[in-house]
Amino acid sequence: MPLTKQQKTEQVKLGADKIKSSQSLIFADFNKVSVENVKKLRKELKAQGSDFKVIKKRLLKIALKDAGLEFDPVQIKTQVGTIFIPKELSSLASAIYKFSKEIEKGKKGEFKILGGVDVVEKRFVDANEVIAIAKLPSREVLLAQIAMLLTMPLKQLMQVLNEKAKQPEAAAK
Repeated sequence: MPLTKQQKTEQVKLGADKIKSSQSLIFADFNKVSVENVKKLRKELKAQGSDFKVIKKRLLKIALKDAGLEFDPVQIKTQVGTIFIPKELSSLASAIYKFSKEIEKGKKGEFKILGGVDVVEKRFVDANEVIAIAKLPSREVLLAQIAMLLTMPLKQLMQVLNEKAKQPEAAAK
């Protein structure tokens, strides 16, 4: 059933408000994904402060333009669901990627990441970049790895000095 002019205006306003309160957006094709799985995704996203909305592409284009972003979702040939993320893209990219792999693996439909928008920098992020960000370890894991890299040479030096200290006779000869 076609939307009335008032419903369309409300959707554009809702979309623009969501965009303005977000730092990142991810666009996804949710072809043949069951309502149950979409509800599951919405529940996961809501727990992290994000939201998944389906807004007609033409109306989404107007909402993006109202928010000062130059991106045309009409150029995407498939249906588009928009994930509004109030934090950086990296905060939820891995969860969304994991969900898409779960759907694909279980043959429960097709959930493809189509790309995203960094609202703060006002730039489009293609699907490959979103997936690359999603595959990165979390911030905490990366910090732990850096700390390990920085302390490893010192630990190795301490180990060598400790072994030398245990063998004073061999060093004297």
